[in-house]
Amino acid sequence: MNIFIEYSLFIFFLPLAAFLINIFLGKRLPRHGDWVSIGAVLFTLALSMAMFAGMLFNYDPDFRVESSFTWINLGDFNIQLGFLVDNITITMLLVVALISSMSHIFSIKYMEGDPLYSRYYAYLSLFTFSMNGIVLSNNLMLLYMSWELVGLSSYLLIGFWFAKKSAADAGMKAFLTNRVGDIGFFIGIMLLFTAVGSVVYSDIFTSVADGNLAGTLLTMAGIGLFIGAMGKSSQFPLHIWL
Repeated sequence: MNIFIEYSLFIFFLPLAAFLINIFLGKRLPRHGDWVSIGAVLFTLALSMAMFAGMLFNYDPDFRVESSFTWINLGDFNIQLGFLVDNITITMLLVVALISSMSHIFSIKYMEGDPLYSRYYAYLSLFTFSMNGIVLSNNLMLLYMSWELVGLSSYLLIGFWFAKKSAADAGMKAFLTNRVGDIGFFIGIMLLFTAVGSVVYSDIFTSVADGNLAGTLLTMAGIGLFIGAMGKSSQFPLHIWL
């Protein structure tokens, strides 16, 4: 297995492991398990920095490695999940790891003494896991699942102090507004899958390059994906949740 794929697997699964440990065992651990989430994200930061350094010192503009497996196989109908690692992926993994690490460290004092301290760090780890899934996916299925997990973890973090009406209302507004964008995103994905018969990026790009996917269908699919991005990035008119 390629070393970049191996590193990517660690980067992907470590925050998920931290989430599961803290959500089930956090209150029983020293410091309520904050060190589990912080340690996981710092390790992903170190791996991301190593990958970025490797990319810089051996720069290849065409660098690209993929690894995938069949998730659903029903005769002619099959869906594959997998990772794609290229120069953009490596750069964005470093960005996610760096910002997430700063958020985890900042929260040590910010959330100190909170009765739900371990749950907060579990949610942060879930958010990091979801973002890494978006960055690493080589197909629209894993992208969509990670996309929805980002929405869920955002809702949980925004409305974390749910006993306060303002926080609960803000969390619900974010959740509902993002659902509008996600409907467009889902429709865009379904249009592409119906036209191409695959959710893998390379298959879709090849279909577009060959002219098999073009015209109104491609435009409508693009608009659907754009609406999803509008909702997640709080762009007009889906900006009201931020």
